[in-house]
Amino acid sequence: MPNRSETLKELCRGAEEVLLEAELVERLQAGRPLRVKAGFDPTAPDLHLGHTVLINKLRQFQEHGHEVIFLIGDFTGMIGDPTGKNVTRKPLTREEVAENAKTYQEQIFKILDPERTVIDFNSRWFGKMDAASLIQLAAKHTVARMLERDDFSKRYASGQPIAIHEFLYPLVQGYDSVALKADVELGGTDQKFNLLVGRQLQEQYGQKPQVVMTMPLLEGLDGVQKMSKSLGNYIGITEAPEEMFGKLMSISDQLMWRYFELLSFRPLSDVEQLKRQIEEGRNPRDVKFELGIEIIDRFHGAGSGAKARDAFIARFQQGALPDDMPELEIAVAGQDLGIAQLLKQCGLTASTTEANRMVQQGGVRVDGEKVSDRNLRLKAGAEYVLQVGKRKFARARLVAAQ
Repeated sequence: MPNRSETLKELCRGAEEVLLEAELVERLQAGRPLRVKAGFDPTAPDLHLGHTVLINKLRQFQEHGHEVIFLIGDFTGMIGDPTGKNVTRKPLTREEVAENAKTYQEQIFKILDPERTVIDFNSRWFGKMDAASLIQLAAKHTVARMLERDDFSKRYASGQPIAIHEFLYPLVQGYDSVALKADVELGGTDQKFNLLVGRQLQEQYGQKPQVVMTMPLLEGLDGVQKMSKSLGNYIGITEAPEEMFGKLMSISDQLMWRYFELLSFRPLSDVEQLKRQIEEGRNPRDVKFELGIEIIDRFHGAGSGAKARDAFIARFQQGALPDDMPELEIAVAGQDLGIAQLLKQCGLTASTTEANRMVQQGGVRVDGEKVSDRNLRLKAGAEYVLQVGKRKFARARLVAAQ
């Protein structure tokens, strides 16, 4: 059984901020199950791996005996969250919210234990709130405080309109914590202002303020922007196993560790061991296989990850390779060599500039995995199958220069 220090480390794993950690420690030491909530506005019918960062954190609290509340913002969804928006966001209709909420309930139990999860809807209390009560709630916050919020401040300074109902959103989300008597609220880093409003409102309603835990926004397949359907850099949790696996194999080796931290259920000690194995010469591709298998199994059932891996290997590392592929031995002055330099030395590109351009265009693969990071470095002592475009191949063995 993990000690308190190990428990705290796992619960805070991957978190951007814990406000305040001392308060979380105090509540954990009290020995009672904490009420841990995360709210989700049902703005789209399907979840992607970026959404699951918060759900995974809920699961971690659940596994340590705490009460998890998955709050569906069917009321707030009809307001429209203004977070990160430079224009007024179009609210959803009641019918759209209801349909999306139904899909969420079907998907979250691929991660959470249904026997230990409370699903709630914030229309349960806001649907009963009259106009006078809403005005009283609005009286508990000032316009000056609202304008401290970054996106509101920028829109106000630039003359962009801010509708009155948008000011209500942080208050409504904050009141959710009052209604649920939350001990801990989870949210993305972009939700920090709203989560802190929850702390403030709980104090004004005579409750002990909740601990706020913000989680980073998961980068998408490009490794730069947050995972988003609109940007096309997402992995949907209902996508076919082979499609999900192929997308996971396309992330950079560096981004792989971010995914391990935020998406894997393996203990941190296991992840550190995997890092040491790569430092000792293990192929990062094989470690990425382990990540892919774990995630595919989670959403498609045990054994589906291994099948997706085998299909990936057959498609990209066996059947796609030409019989006359050149085999080269490349001397490496240090411990590794940059991908652009390696492609040039293998004669697959005329220059490192062309190599970088091909990487940027998505035309480079290493061991069947699309390379998206121009700074990728490949280790000496390993062998790689390189591909540029559809027809240029080489098998390169990197050896340390004498």
